[in-house]
This record gives sequence, structure tokens and C-alpha cells, in this order.
Amino acid sequence: MSDKRSDLTPALVGDEQTTGNLNKNVGQKCPTHIQEQLNETNTSPPTHRNGITHLRARQKPRPNPEKHSPRTTPHHAQPKRLVRRRKHRRRRPHPEQASWTDGKGNHSVGQLANHLIFWNFQELAKFKGETPAKFSGNNDETFNSFDSKNWPATVKQLDQVLTDWEKAVEAADEGKLKDWYSKIAHVGTHNAYHIGQMIYVRKEQGSWNPEKGVK
Repeated sequence: MSDKRSDLTPALVGDEQTTGNLNKNVGQKCPTHIQEQLNETNTSPPTHRNGITHLRARQKPRPNPEKHSPRTTPHHAQPKRLVRRRKHRRRRPHPEQASWTDGKGNHSVGQLANHLIFWNFQELAKFKGETPAKFSGNNDETFNSFDSKNWPATVKQLDQVLTDWEKAVEAADEGKLKDWYSKIAHVGTHNAYHIGQMIYVRKEQGSWNPEKGVK
């Protein structure tokens, strides 16, 4: 009985004639049609070893994380766009901007903020069952009493009263909120109206940043 393994040997390792023909191809240039396929599949030109053609994937250079890390990148080498944004975040409103008007009878940002502070404190005191500050009945005073020298304090007061409103509503029970639904909605609408005016005035002034969310 013949050894089947010996019959398969020429097919696996190649007989002398086949091996010789393959060895002739070693060192030859890659055919055009194979090179085109290589370009499409992003592989390197084939190599020939022991009469067998090998295809090898082209390796992409690995990025150096230390070279591209923002922590190790010098400040002067960072993109100018990022540097400008960082500088913009350090800016603060000036009292002169808060007191600016367009000369058409419209209120300044500071006057609008002063008006909102007064009326929010008035309604919040009533909501808490406290006695609100006295009101002369002249609504113009709630605008015109603004002093640009007190602009930083004005900003803090407006933020504080709105925060106090949120906490008071969250702490109230459903029975009290039911009696105040309409009034709370009116306060919210009133705030939104005048805050919209603030943005409009700053756009007229040229000091509004559209990145704040309102184009």
C-alpha cells in the first residue's frame, strides 16, 4: 500500500520544477493589477519567501500621546482660537456698559436689572408671608434708582432673588402653589420680558456675545 502522505508532498511543498519557477519570481516588481489592489486595500507590496507570496498590511504610525497632549503643549503653541476663548471667559461686565442707553428712551441693562430686583423681592416677600418693602407707587423709580457704582452688587442681588424664588417654590406644598399658580406665572413672564430687553440693549451696544446661547 502506497504512502498517501508522500503523494501529497509535491502539492504542499512543491516539486523541484514548481519551486524553481516560483523562485524566479523572487525580486521581481509587483504587477500593475496587484499594485492597484494594494493601493485600494491599504497594504504594502508583496514579499516573496520560500516561493510563497506574502501580503502585509501597511502599518500606520502610532501617535505620540505626549507630543499631542494639551498638558505638555506650551501655551504659545496652542491654537489662537482657544487662547482667545480663554481670554474671553475672564472678561467681566463694566459699570459703563450697564448704564449705557441707546438714546431712544429705552432703559439700560442696569436699570432693567434694578427693576427686576425690586419687583421680585416684593412678590417673594408676599409669597413667604412677609411684609414687602414700601412702594411709592411710581414705577419709574424702580428703574431710575440704579447707580452704576453698585453694578457688581446689583448682579449679585438679582441672582440671589431668583435663587430664593426657586428654593421657596420647591419648599412650598401643593395647596399654597395652587393659590399662587397665576402669580408665579406672571412673575416668570415679567422676568423673561425684561431679560430679553437686556439682551437687545447689549446687542445694540455691541457687547453681546452670541455664544451665550441667543444669536
